[in-house]
Amino acid sequence: VQLEESGGGLVQAGGSLRLSCKVSEPIRSAYSMGWFRQAPGKERDVVAALHWSDMYQHYADSVRGRFTISRDAGKNAVYLQMNSLKSEDTAVYYCAADRIRDGQLRTRADDYDYWGQGAQVTVSS
Repeated sequence: VQLEESGGGLVQAGGSLRLSCKVSEPIRSAYSMGWFRQAPGKERDVVAALHWSDMYQHYADSVRGRFTISRDAGKNAVYLQMNSLKSEDTAVYYCAADRIRDGQLRTRADDYDYWGQGAQVTVSS
């Protein structure tokens, strides 16, 4: 499984960006899809995660109400809509996928097997 992110860039505080993650093969139902971010000198943390089949979603407290994760099964793609961006959202954003056998949504980076190359998001204040 290969993942490719797009849509990063530079935006002013208060603005919006949408990240896209294209998956190289059809996603089966038992997949957890996640968006993570990593700022310089910091850990890679979950931003949002989505259970592909039941659509259950998880958000980090810092982005809840501002970011939305979604998917398009026909396009084998996952999206992260980011609104009301803040300077502290600046980071490299990664798309991740994990085939789950227990039906549980994954929210830790260590649980994910497949990763994209990352997309830089810079929010200027």
